[in-house]
Amino acid sequence: MRRLLTLAALLAPMPAFAHGAGDHVHGFAAGFLHPVGGLDHVLAMVAVGLWAGLLGGRALWALPAGFLGAMALGFGLGAADVALPMVEAGILASVIILGALVAASARFSLMLAVPLVAVFGLLHGHAHGTELAGAGAFPYAAGFLIATAALHALGVFGAQAITSRIAVRVAGGAMAALMLVVAGLG
Repeated sequence: MRRLLTLAALLAPMPAFAHGAGDHVHGFAAGFLHPVGGLDHVLAMVAVGLWAGLLGGRALWALPAGFLGAMALGFGLGAADVALPMVEAGILASVIILGALVAASARFSLMLAVPLVAVFGLLHGHAHGTELAGAGAFPYAAGFLIATAALHALGVFGAQAITSRIAVRVAGGAMAALMLVVAGLG
């Protein structure tokens, strides 16, 4: 429970959304800070790790890898100005859906779970790619991919370190509920 409260305290002061019109960045530091600068990104990425930790086995690496791979693709699309529909809504939905899956301790096969997290990774990556301005695409991408992997690892560690699966499930439900409130749906 202490770890869950610590995680909640660390996330509490962050703004709800890390990107908006006109935010243009570049470089490793900007890339690394982008995912941790928005509650929507942090919660989605930690939720991927929590769900992977609940599923165990190959999901421990497959879910984060699917998210990261699709995130890199989405980044390329966004940086190339290839539009995707409803990116912001999809990012918001990613937290709600992933949080609900953690809350339900959903036992999907990897054939379903990996593509699902990959779609969300694509959207998150696209948001990062549209933020890029000028040179420095590789350092920026490296930064946000490393930060994302760390957030996934935090979720996996949390799911395995918290002795009560119910506490992990409550954390997932809280993530989904928080994003419903942010979206004005709760």
